[in-house]
Amino acid sequence: MSINSGAVATGSHRAASSDISQSFLFRSPHDGWLWADGLEDVSDRVRASTPADLAGQVQRLLAARQGTQQAPCLVGALPFQGMASARLFLPGRVIRDASSLPMALPHDLRWPAPRSTGRSLPAEEGYCARVAAALDEIAAGQYSKVVLARALTLEFDAPVPVAGMIAALAERYPQAFLFAVPQANRQGVFLGASPELLLRRRNGWVDSNPLAGSVPCHPQAAEDRAQAEALLASDKNRREHALVSERVADVLSGYCDQLSVPDEPSLIRTGTLWHLSTAIRGRLRDPSVSSVELAAALHPTPAVCGHPTGAARQAISRLEGFDRGLYAGMVGWCDHTGDGEWAVSLRCADLAGAFLTLYAGAGIVAGSDPVEELAETATKMRTVLGALGLTLRAEAA
Repeated sequence: MSINSGAVATGSHRAASSDISQSFLFRSPHDGWLWADGLEDVSDRVRASTPADLAGQVQRLLAARQGTQQAPCLVGALPFQGMASARLFLPGRVIRDASSLPMALPHDLRWPAPRSTGRSLPAEEGYCARVAAALDEIAAGQYSKVVLARALTLEFDAPVPVAGMIAALAERYPQAFLFAVPQANRQGVFLGASPELLLRRRNGWVDSNPLAGSVPCHPQAAEDRAQAEALLASDKNRREHALVSERVADVLSGYCDQLSVPDEPSLIRTGTLWHLSTAIRGRLRDPSVSSVELAAALHPTPAVCGHPTGAARQAISRLEGFDRGLYAGMVGWCDHTGDGEWAVSLRCADLAGAFLTLYAGAGIVAGSDPVEELAETATKMRTVLGALGLTLRAEAA
C-alpha cells in the first residue's frame, strides 16, 4: 500500500461560534445542512431491542422536550451492531441552512503529512484470505452474501483539523450525505460522506435508495461510460444488488399501502465509484410510524451486512477481526413529528487528533474475486483520503 500527499484545502464559509468537534452536522442533498450544538448525550437512555421500542423511547425523549424547544429533535448515529457505541443527542440548538456550511474555514489550510503508509486491519493479504474463506462458505450454502470490511489507521505529524476535514468533504462531494458525530468522552469525531440514503420520511411518505454492486470510476469519459454500462450488465453485480433492493422493498411493504419499486436498477456515480441504484418510494399506512422506527427496521441492509442477515452477521464476527463501531450503521435525525432522514454510515472515518481510522467493505457473493474486492475497499477509502489530498493504492500479497 502506498500513500501520496500534497494538497491544500481552500474555501470560504459562514462562521459559527461553536466547537465544531462537539457539534452534530448532517448535510442532505435534499434539504441542505442541519447543524446542532448544545448536545445532551442520551445514548445510555436508548437501549431498545426492536425498532418499535426504539421509536417509542425516542418519542418519549422528544415529548419531554416539548415546551422547552419549538421543534425538538434527536440527532446522532447508531452502530452496525448492538447499542454499546450508539451516539444519540438532544440538541440545545438546531440551525438549518440549505446553502452553506455553518462554520469558518481558513483559506490555504495545509494538511499535516502522514507519518507512514498506515496499518490495515486485517492486513491486505489477510483480507484476501478472509474473502476466500467467505467464498468457500457461500459455496457450502451457509449464506448467499456477506460484506467484509477492513480498517486503515493513519498517523499524521500533527492533529488533523476537524472543521477543515468536514469542509473539504463537503466541497469535494456536493451530492453526498455528509455527517460529523462527536465520539464519547471527547475522543474525536466520526465523519464521512455517504452516497446512500437509508430512509427519509416526510409528511407520510418514505424514500429509500439502496446501493449495491459497484465499479471504480475512470478518468477518461469513454472508458468511464463503458465501465458503467458493464456494471449495469453484470450478472454478479445485479445479483448482489437484488438482494439489497428486494429486502428493502419487502420491509417497507409492511409499512406502506403504496410502494413504487423500479423493475430494473439504474446507475449512480459518486466521487470514486459507479453503483447500481434503486430508488424506492412509498406512502405510510400508519402516518404515526417515525423515521427512527423505519430506519431501524431496515438496518442493517444486505448492502452492509449480507444475506440472510443472521448468518452474515455471524460470518462478519468470525472473519473480520475488528469492531465496526459506527461504521456501516445509520446516521441522521428525527423530529418530534416523526419526520427525519437517515443515511448509511459509509465512506467514513474516526478522526482523533493526529489519528485517522478509515473503514470500507465489499460485498462478497459467488463469483467475487478477493483481489478485486480488496481493490474496491481501497477505492472507497479514497473518498475520505481524497479530501486530504492523499492517494491510496492497495497491493495484495
